[in-house]
Amino acid sequence: METRKSRTPSPRTAPSGRTKTTPYDGAAYLKDKEDMAALLEAALEDGDPRVIAAALGDIARAQGMTKIAKATGLSRESLYRALSPEGNPELDTFIKVVHALGLRLHATATA
Repeated sequence: METRKSRTPSPRTAPSGRTKTTPYDGAAYLKDKEDMAALLEAALEDGDPRVIAAALGDIARAQGMTKIAKATGLSRESLYRALSPEGNPELDTFIKVVHALGLRLHATATA
């Protein structure tokens, strides 16, 4: 006796037969302040301003952009723009966000 396979798409396959993907959201993986501090530290070590802005944006989204906007006195929209990979936050904005996130920056001498 022959059985027919279900034509229902699997969860990873869209109805058109193509694989369905979702954009990566780094904020979803930041569970505690240690994760957030480690991400910011790695971004600062990288040194690319776009990476630093994007990391700070991921951390701010993980904690809640509305909360960070209120704490910094900046609008959510301006924070989203400044803290995107294409953003270029001013130093004042960067410092306000870092403090609102409850993080501290440390400087160490290079060898």
